[in-house]
Amino acid sequence: MKNLEKNYSHIKGWGIDADPKNDPTYPIKLRTDEAQKGYHWERPTQQPITTEILHSNERPNVTAVFGTPLPPKGLSGKIRRYAFQFSENSYGHWLPLLLADRVDEIEGVIDDLRQGHVPNFFAERGWKAQFKHNPKAIATKVAVGALLVTAVVAYLRRSK
Repeated sequence: MKNLEKNYSHIKGWGIDADPKNDPTYPIKLRTDEAQKGYHWERPTQQPITTEILHSNERPNVTAVFGTPLPPKGLSGKIRRYAFQFSENSYGHWLPLLLADRVDEIEGVIDDLRQGHVPNFFAERGWKAQFKHNPKAIATKVAVGALLVTAVVAYLRRSK
């Protein structure tokens, strides 16, 4: 320890936690494992569950208080239910949730069209602000979109 002090003494604050009497983990080290067996405080009253709540399979129950989300529905809801079968540290959890978000976006557009409302994609996706602050990126998006549409149209005409 003395050699280390000499080698690194020029670094401000080095070895500040080397003194066991000044241990920053003091309260944690003295805890008992009783707290790990269950709740060691009085649990708040459970908020009424009036809709399907998807929660981690790593928790035995729903948290006492939660936001009131829309219930999962359609294909995106099925994908979300599938995702919550996996642990939160798994790609099997997060990748399906990302996919479900994209599917939910498409389902929302279909619902809008079904109700007779044509979505304003430019405003909803922030293209006006992007055109003002980053015109190069918007030009790239438009060019790529036009290229993809042209490729699909050319492919469909060729196959006829």
